[in-house]
Amino acid sequence: MSNKKPVSGERSHDPRFPEKFLQFMSTGWGDTSLANLKPVEQAPRHAARRQALSNAFPGETLIIPTGGEKVRANDTFFKFRAGTDFAYFTGDYDPEGVLVLHAVADGHDAVLYRRARKGTDSDEFFRSAKYGELWIGRRHSLSETTTLLGLECRDVEDLQKALSGLRRDQVRLSRGFDATVDSWFAAETVAEGLTRDKEFDRVMSELRLRKDAWELAQLQDAVDATVRGFEDVARILPADRSVPERLLEGVFHQRARVEGNSIGYDSIVGAGPHATTLHWNTNTGHTAPGELILMDMGVENRHLYTADVTRTVPVSGTFTPLQRQVYEIVLASQQAGMDIIKPGVEFQEVHTTCMRVLAEGLSDLGVLPVSVDEAMDKDSMLYRRWTLHGFGHMLGLDVHDCASSSPEKYHKGTLEEDYVLTVEPGLYFQANDELVPEELRGIGVRIEDDVQVTADGHKNLSDGLPREVDEIENWMSDQRDAGMRLPGLSD
Repeated sequence: MSNKKPVSGERSHDPRFPEKFLQFMSTGWGDTSLANLKPVEQAPRHAARRQALSNAFPGETLIIPTGGEKVRANDTFFKFRAGTDFAYFTGDYDPEGVLVLHAVADGHDAVLYRRARKGTDSDEFFRSAKYGELWIGRRHSLSETTTLLGLECRDVEDLQKALSGLRRDQVRLSRGFDATVDSWFAAETVAEGLTRDKEFDRVMSELRLRKDAWELAQLQDAVDATVRGFEDVARILPADRSVPERLLEGVFHQRARVEGNSIGYDSIVGAGPHATTLHWNTNTGHTAPGELILMDMGVENRHLYTADVTRTVPVSGTFTPLQRQVYEIVLASQQAGMDIIKPGVEFQEVHTTCMRVLAEGLSDLGVLPVSVDEAMDKDSMLYRRWTLHGFGHMLGLDVHDCASSSPEKYHKGTLEEDYVLTVEPGLYFQANDELVPEELRGIGVRIEDDVQVTADGHKNLSDGLPREVDEIENWMSDQRDAGMRLPGLSD
């Protein structure tokens, strides 16, 4: 038997092959070289992003790992999703890469360190369940990746040597993605304000706030697939009988896998009173005729940009008068917020506009125990018992995008052209809330759309889905009449 050291990714229960078999497996394989590779269309954009990052930190070495696959159980892994900043600056979606901007006299030399492809002269290609090409398929070589991404690639095995000798104050590191790289540079202690690494995260986050034309196209692609996913769900949602929430979740996920990378976040499918739980993603309930169902779902496209859309619809196809009243309050709130969106408008102004309409609606429903002005006062905020969350958030590669930005550039800042954000007010009356009339208990309504800030206002990227009550009822009827379809086969 062979006494060779186990190859990377080999498992304890894998067989130890005889030397004769190992020699046999190293012969008889044809060439799999890829010819005529060209850079991906977005490669120049990634280079421009790296240049902007370089300009922000002259003379410092910048390190952005993407991380590796995370163990799901034993020797199986969760499906890998590249680190957001890493993907933004490289366009590489494979695991275990590290982007390094090496400081040089006139700026930085950008190098992508990634796992080298092992050919058939190595046992790895058939023995490693994690890396072997007979297990996971052909991988791009370092030279092929260099061509595709327009970015120099080197073997990640050389990374530690390349970074050796650097002082901690010469390095900015995106921490939390690669424990090995983290261990090479001690975590900073917080003295005054942000640490250097947190400042690095902030700058990267703020660079992602404004979307370029290619990114806007990716977001529209994700939104369009999401619209089709909602249509798929409406087509199989029966009006007169109960079905599991997970059936609807699964139908949407099918669309996400056919047209995109996956879902951008765990789908929320809340039937009846489950709609009042903001992050109801266990989806263990069932629909019921006469009730509402709240669905918060988004497709993440092939380049990792995600949509984030919510619709609340009547299972039976028609709103009751009370359901209509609550829904139209939320719709008026959302529309009021969208109407004022344009460059220069404060993020908080959009929030206040949406919340005031909700508070006025709560007053009309007889729910508010005080006046609208008192409920809106920052020392009171009583209205939030039934609204719970803000009006929305930034959207892009992450569903809650650019979250490391400073408050002055985000929550306390102003909107700029080509920001993309959600507008998603809601009203939630818990089933056990004794401060509201019994007929309201268990009703939850949220309406969410993905909005681009344009030069003179806004564009609703998700206007392919109806929002008005009558439009929703007609849409539900039309989808049910159209019948079930299979994504990718019957579109």
